Amino acid sequence: MMSLAWPLFRITEQAALAAWPQTGCGDKNKIDGLAVTAMRQSLNEVAMRGKIVIGEGEIDHAPMLYIGEEVGTGTGPSVDIAVDPIEGTRMVAMGQNNALSVMALAPQGSLLHAPDMYMRKLVVNRQAKGAINLALSLEENLRNIAAALNKPLTSLRMATLDKPRHQAVIQQAAQLGVKVFALPDGDVAASVLTCQQHHPFDVMYAIGGAPEGVISACAVKALDGDMQAELIDFCQAKGETAEHRLIANDELRRCKQMGVAVNRVYTLDELVGSQDILFSATGVTGGDLLHGVQKTENGVSTQTLLIGGIDRTCNIIDSLHCW
Repeated sequence: MMSLAWPLFRITEQAALAAWPQTGCGDKNKIDGLAVTAMRQSLNEVAMRGKIVIGEGEIDHAPMLYIGEEVGTGTGPSVDIAVDPIEGTRMVAMGQNNALSVMALAPQGSLLHAPDMYMRKLVVNRQAKGAINLALSLEENLRNIAAALNKPLTSLRMATLDKPRHQAVIQQAAQLGVKVFALPDGDVAASVLTCQQHHPFDVMYAIGGAPEGVISACAVKALDGDMQAELIDFCQAKGETAEHRLIANDELRRCKQMGVAVNRVYTLDELVGSQDILFSATGVTGGDLLHGVQKTENGVSTQTLLIGGIDRTCNIIDSLHCW
């Protein structure tokens, strides 16, 4: 796996570099397409037998990096891949912060294989490891986390996403005295920030994408944090309508095919079954976790976070791309 560390961070770099020139264009599909094309090309140049186990969609949604797609040269380690070419396509399209190109690798058979659907996620750092249980209410979890950290609720800092589906959660946490940081997008960055040594958040709670959840789980495990997650259908995330029910029924069908269950709590070890993990995130637009792509006198610069689960390293790589 360690032989894939250098190629991996180059892959997220290339995806970020491909999307960045279109920052502010207003077309998130165009941005995603550029990143996907660059990422697929880079993946297929790596000496590995890779398989996308969780990503943007199914084979009928190509040119996405679809679930089940095989990548690499066909030689080398056999690996599971969780991928999001651009986490925050809307943010790049609108010229906003905190967009990343992210990917995680682990040995074959060790990452949760699930559809691209909504996932409820709860993340804490190593100091609160073992204190979370998604089967309990958010209030119970916040109280248990505060107790594990030996701090009052009024000193607890919770990251979430500023989405309509989180308004009740934000109000509930605020009523308990918890300090809430509602980010526009980007629960991968929020999960990593929660688990870093000098962390700005004590807990991350959000309903977001399942691919981002599995990618986050890789970083959380490598950083010795804790996480639980639950797949939820489209109606649970967006509300019950006839149109939403058709989407939800299709999600349930795909979950059954893949051997995963909706509304089942998955522990961190079930999300990522190996410590032999590689996680890479390259900033597209500037944010709390990483600098975005920046123009220089002779080219552009990128900043990438590369986390290794084997050697427990967390590297910030600044690259200058001259042409």
